[in-house]
Amino acid sequence: MNLAGGKSRVLVTGAGGFIGSHLTERLIDTGACVRAFVRYNSRNDWGLLELLPREKVNEIEVIMGDLRDSDAIHKAVKGMNLIFHLGSLISIPYSYIHPRETIETNILGVLNILSSAHETGVERVIHTSTSEVYGTARYVPIDENHPLHGQSPYSASKIGADMIAESFYRSFEVPIAIIRPFNTFGPRQSARAVIPTIISQALTGEQIRLGSLHPTRDYTYVDDVVEAFIRVAQSHNSMGEVINIGSNFEISIGDIARKVIAIVGRDTDIITDPVRNRPEKSEVERLLCDNSKAKKLLGWEPKISFDDGLKRTIEWISNNIALYKSELYNV
Repeated sequence: MNLAGGKSRVLVTGAGGFIGSHLTERLIDTGACVRAFVRYNSRNDWGLLELLPREKVNEIEVIMGDLRDSDAIHKAVKGMNLIFHLGSLISIPYSYIHPRETIETNILGVLNILSSAHETGVERVIHTSTSEVYGTARYVPIDENHPLHGQSPYSASKIGADMIAESFYRSFEVPIAIIRPFNTFGPRQSARAVIPTIISQALTGEQIRLGSLHPTRDYTYVDDVVEAFIRVAQSHNSMGEVINIGSNFEISIGDIARKVIAIVGRDTDIITDPVRNRPEKSEVERLLCDNSKAKKLLGWEPKISFDDGLKRTIEWISNNIALYKSELYNV
């Protein structure tokens, strides 16, 4: 699919979020005609799209609504050639507090998107999954055949959403690809995620308060993840496939904190805060991606190393520290 020159009309749900805002900006740069679906709020706040240069924001058609509202989704989908569906409630701690809202948003959201895509004849839908659907690794590296294991209401909701997407591909021949990023990091990410939490505390305080320090994750810089989204949309080989996006590199939370402290150059203590721990059976202990399928089907692999991406992220958060409430535990 050609995304350049305004030939493609593209809907991005979750466009006001971390990855969604970067993807929207990239699509604008390629010349696509972009419609952004952003969760409604009375402040008319477009989320992280507000941080884009004004000339880029002016090129985006923003629609505000709720993923659970089928009428709102149908209006947003109408006339689109391509959908990137990133919209969801993504916080694991929030899903412990509000499991119903998480499940309704993530399950009904994808159902509404796919139903409207089927009815209106959208040419391609890219549905966003998450490595959390795998749960703690039963073997490593984790390929797309790894068993799915719902260890939180959030991960369970995403497993359900993925299965709905697969069913629409098989039952109704809706042209769907499922992209499954492992942990993404970079500029604009909120303190809901661990890397901005570590960085913002390291920059402003004498302590970094974290939950468990030993779990490992596979991190990919956001620019590389956005490139993967673009390649999935453009590839004829991706339809009907689930494709892992990760770096094939794992690092523990504690080791990330020590790297950040070294780069920032401040004398900061790492404190384990029990309030931030996940329930024991819900903690995902290890995630390590096998990205060989992405290399084979998309010719994709990450270009930015973890250390380089971490330095870029620290620089951005340092220049935008007012956006962070580092003293609070963000769920």
